[in-house]
Amino acid sequence: MTDAAPAGRVRWVVCALLFAATTINYVDRQVLGILAPDLQRSLHWSEVQYGYIVTAFQAAYALGLLLVGRLMDRFGSRLGYALAVAFWSVAAMAHALARGALGFGVARAALGLGEAGNFPVAIKTVAEWFPKRDRAFATGLLNSGTNVGAIVAPLVVPPLALAFGWQWAFVATGALGLVWLAFWLRAYHPPASHPRVSPAELAYIHRDAVESGGEIRWAQLLPHRQTWAVAVGKLLTDPVWWFYLYWLPKFLNEHYGLTLAKMGLPLVTVYLFSDAGSIAGGWLSSMLLRRAWSVNAARKTTLLVCAIAVTPIAFASRVTHLWAAVGLVGLAAAAHQGWSANMFTLASDMFPRRAVGSVVGIGGMAGAVGGMLVATATGYLLQLTGSYVPVFVAASSAYLIALLLVHGLAPSLQPVDLEGAA
Repeated sequence: MTDAAPAGRVRWVVCALLFAATTINYVDRQVLGILAPDLQRSLHWSEVQYGYIVTAFQAAYALGLLLVGRLMDRFGSRLGYALAVAFWSVAAMAHALARGALGFGVARAALGLGEAGNFPVAIKTVAEWFPKRDRAFATGLLNSGTNVGAIVAPLVVPPLALAFGWQWAFVATGALGLVWLAFWLRAYHPPASHPRVSPAELAYIHRDAVESGGEIRWAQLLPHRQTWAVAVGKLLTDPVWWFYLYWLPKFLNEHYGLTLAKMGLPLVTVYLFSDAGSIAGGWLSSMLLRRAWSVNAARKTTLLVCAIAVTPIAFASRVTHLWAAVGLVGLAAAAHQGWSANMFTLASDMFPRRAVGSVVGIGGMAGAVGGMLVATATGYLLQLTGSYVPVFVAASSAYLIALLLVHGLAPSLQPVDLEGAA
């Protein structure tokens, strides 16, 4: 079989749909962070209460990932994605009904439960539509939707909130998912039954060795060190990204006096950096593979580059100029997204396609548990000290520590033989 990609491009249309869903996912989850400084003042939340509201999302997200990975493997990409997007869209709009910390906590929990479906089914879909050589790049593209969502949100949420009230910011952004749902149900079918997939493109999609076997049980996944490598990598680094989403607007407001009307450009700049980082991280490891590097060397070299690029974030709370802080956070956010694209791809590198959703669910659950603990701890830390220094210092070293543990658990990224293990 030739190494040249065939003329068919249906798989990239599917990737575009995944990108759009991920964008909407992050728009919906970031609305609260953007409005937090104003909501906290008007609704009289304490730092600890805000930490609990964020924790409610993380706890439900972790619970959802505990369940949703297997559900997505069982339901399939088309139905599973449709259910997840419909649920989280309604939950996002329900924020408009909240009137206090408890109401927001309930709405955030519902949102987290629904949004837990996004990445397990997206990474599963990539594994179904792309051979291994292209998965990191495709994952980087869909993962860049997190950054586009984070860019779109500060551009649209402040004008909506200032013009119509904060409630309509939640309603309008939540409705985007229902629009996407109509396109998904109309356009998506599995590769083998898709009417627009040519035989040449289908052969390219299935160029890797054919997999066999039935449903994967969690009991088959948890004993493997490769599963824990994905989980540990997410546990230590996902909380850093959650911190950017929920506390960066508050940090900029408290340290540089940015109001809701002026928050857009700094936040957009940070997430433009992170968008480029997501695509670059996926491109780098895929480029190394095309140059005959091993999967192990390509992935881990890229992870190391990203981990080193995060380290200057330690100084973000000590610089006095707004744009110096924005630059440091932007670099770290870009590195995180390059890291994240490759961490997701590790699951499809080491596990058969039908297990990818479950493995990503386990990893995402670990990241959400870490985010839940960090959110509560951050709320207490800020209420007691008012200092962001310890949080940024911890973020600067988290990725290097995570990479050491990932390498220790999966030194060669050896694929798992689940049938042999069973």
